[in-house]
Amino acid sequence: MKQVQISEHLTISNIVHGMWRLTEWGFTQDQLINFVEQCLELGIDTFDHADIYGDYMVEEAFGNALGTVPDLNKRLKIITKCGIKLLSENRPDHYIKHYDTSYEHIVWSVDNSLKKLKRDNIDILLIHRPDPFSDPNEIARAFSELKESGKVSEFGVSNYLPGQFDNLQAHLDFPLVTNQVEISVAALQEFDNGTIDLCQEVGIPPMAWSPLSGGSIFNGETHRFLTIRNVLHKISDEYGVTIDQIMYAWLLKHPANIIPLVGSGKIERVKAAVTSLDIDLTRQQWFELWVASKGENVP
Repeated sequence: MKQVQISEHLTISNIVHGMWRLTEWGFTQDQLINFVEQCLELGIDTFDHADIYGDYMVEEAFGNALGTVPDLNKRLKIITKCGIKLLSENRPDHYIKHYDTSYEHIVWSVDNSLKKLKRDNIDILLIHRPDPFSDPNEIARAFSELKESGKVSEFGVSNYLPGQFDNLQAHLDFPLVTNQVEISVAALQEFDNGTIDLCQEVGIPPMAWSPLSGGSIFNGETHRFLTIRNVLHKISDEYGVTIDQIMYAWLLKHPANIIPLVGSGKIERVKAAVTSLDIDLTRQQWFELWVASKGENVP
């Protein structure tokens, strides 16, 4: 699998594995280690986390397993996110869900994530969601100090609109390296709101969370989902593959160099995603799915 150049000093795999549901997979530590090893064999060396995943427990579960094999842990590239504060028994001082992108919280979150992940460095840190109470000067101060200390190599954002991205970037002395947003054949808003355009303008690859539209494509019964699914089946039959592979291939075809996040704990599903790298849709097939999702022909 090819590596995507994120910055001058960092590359990540063209497909990233998302660990959001790790605590739901029922893995033992040995099973998790084996799963990660199989991902590496497939060429996936980059794993996506967030402090809040699994009710604040995923990073720790991952670190407890990978910390037992430090040589393996060192081979991984780690993305994690901060800035959301959930209502949780593990955070009893939170009485309302809110955001916190203060200097103090970002620095504390990184130290906490490093401790849980049993690592000395995070490859990419993302602000998880735009914070209406954010001070970009504080975020920039935290990012700069974390970069200088070596605790974080690169920085990005998640779910940011172009203006929000530009606002933060204007306060930094180094470039943001990605915007992780929802993109799939059923989620086209990032094409319409300028996010994909901005990523291409500044030369960064967007990361696509929920590239299979959260599974809704497979069982949704609305006219829109039925239409998209019919086109997916038509194209998948032409290639002799499954519709989820076509959904990945649709993202990978785009010249913005979109990086899909695979979120399954089943290695066969991960293998299917990797195989989609070999599917080269035609431009007309790409637009078949665009038109099916939009519900109308292009102008």
